[in-house]
Amino acid sequence: MDVGGVLLLVVVIALILFVMTVLVRSVRIIPQARAGVVERLGKYQRTLSPGLTLLIPFVDRLLPLLDLREQVVSFPPQPVITSDNLVVSIDTVVYFQVTDPRAATYEIANYIQAVEQLTITTLRNVVGGLNLEEALTSRDQINGQLRGVLDEATGRWGLRVSRVELKAIEPPHSIQDSMEKQMRAERDRRAAILTAEGTKQSAILTAEGERQSQILKAEGQAKAAVLKADGESQAIQKVFDAIHRGNPDNKLLAYQYLQTLPKIAEGNSNKLWIIPSEVGEALKGIGSVLGTAGQAFAASGGGAPAAPQHTDDGVAPSGELVAEASSNPDSLEDDARAFEEEAGRPSELDAEAQGILERHTRRGGPDDAPA
Repeated sequence: MDVGGVLLLVVVIALILFVMTVLVRSVRIIPQARAGVVERLGKYQRTLSPGLTLLIPFVDRLLPLLDLREQVVSFPPQPVITSDNLVVSIDTVVYFQVTDPRAATYEIANYIQAVEQLTITTLRNVVGGLNLEEALTSRDQINGQLRGVLDEATGRWGLRVSRVELKAIEPPHSIQDSMEKQMRAERDRRAAILTAEGTKQSAILTAEGERQSQILKAEGQAKAAVLKADGESQAIQKVFDAIHRGNPDNKLLAYQYLQTLPKIAEGNSNKLWIIPSEVGEALKGIGSVLGTAGQAFAASGGGAPAAPQHTDDGVAPSGELVAEASSNPDSLEDDARAFEEEAGRPSELDAEAQGILERHTRRGGPDDAPA
């Protein structure tokens, strides 16, 4: 191959390389959520949107692509002095997004560094007006103030700050120990208050329960006493009605009085006992019966004393006892003792009276008495 052929080959190869270089520099593909700034002869020409784009080689220059997605930048902890002269360490997180690629390229040299420094200065201004207690409890307020200041300042840089969050606020270790002791003391105080309140409520409920128990017990005793009195009253009323329906005569009443006298005298401590006035009337009735029997004996002619005869009531006539007592005064004491023994034995009058009472009690009417 001669020299002309070699030169022609070199020219062809150089031409191919030039065409390829021109094509590479002329055709550009912009990805989604990216933006490119084109400069023509060193001057801003246009902003490229996602897709296929043609450039003029050696005339247009494409700057580095910008990310249009929302970005998250975490800044290192920064020392901040509060209004009560305490140094706290605060680290922040900023969420921002590039909204104007031209302004982000030409208005600020490094927008991430600018956002960081602006965040630090704004944070110091905001927290410097608060004390430690307010700084720890006012995170939402601090976040809102930071976002407002950053959004206003970064708007002309083609940025939009969506959120600013305080990741951590760390006071000095000595302050942390004091805060822990304070919180422990506060919790102990609350626990003591709750315990005392529980004890108070327990005592109140216990006293209320005892009071209700005493009230219910007293009401129960009162009702029991009333019911017992009502029962006794009804029992007495029934006995009273049964006695009056039976229409008892003087003999029966006198007999009942005589039976009641020994019960009155029962007991070793009874030194004095009183006989009701009705007993005298009953004894008068018995005396009249005995007197009638004595008169009948005298009318029959007297004679030697015989064995005492009983009347239908089961009681010996008084005439016989009187005659015997007058004829033999020495045996008066023996006769009195015999009379007491005779009176202590059950007689026909006792049986008859007991039968009348049982019939009246079972049937409850005067029609059952014997004629």
